[in-house]
Amino acid sequence: MVRAALALLLIWVTSNAAIASCREDTVYLRGEWGQARFSIEIADTQSSQQIGLMNRPSMPLAAGMLFVYDSPSPLSFWMRNTLIPLDMLFINSKGVVRHIHHMAKPLDETPIYGGIGIAVLEINGGLAKSMSISVGTELRHQSFEKGNPSWSC
Repeated sequence: MVRAALALLLIWVTSNAAIASCREDTVYLRGEWGQARFSIEIADTQSSQQIGLMNRPSMPLAAGMLFVYDSPSPLSFWMRNTLIPLDMLFINSKGVVRHIHHMAKPLDETPIYGGIGIAVLEINGGLAKSMSISVGTELRHQSFEKGNPSWSC
């Protein structure tokens, strides 16, 4: 519990530092709840999107995976071969969270529909609630620059 609280504090402190220009391996989030920064992997090819976070026994607290698509489309995910619970943030072309699926169950193959969007950020399950990340949260990442982003680089 103390370790998790310290890690959340680290996310909070590092995110409130001056935000540098956008980097491929970093996504910034902001909302009424505050700001955060996650180190991410990008899944922007069919192969990387099919594999996602499968078969990983853990993920660092301030890490995630950003699935990016060329154009807005219906987004549906499942947890096949995914060993850790995840929060899924479904994002529109402006980089705004439109839906959050909390605590997706490991290994569950039930489709998780997130509406029409252009990206999904997967983070450790439970983080969205514990940090109060909500619908309307804005993301800053170079992937959203072509869509008239709400928070540009």
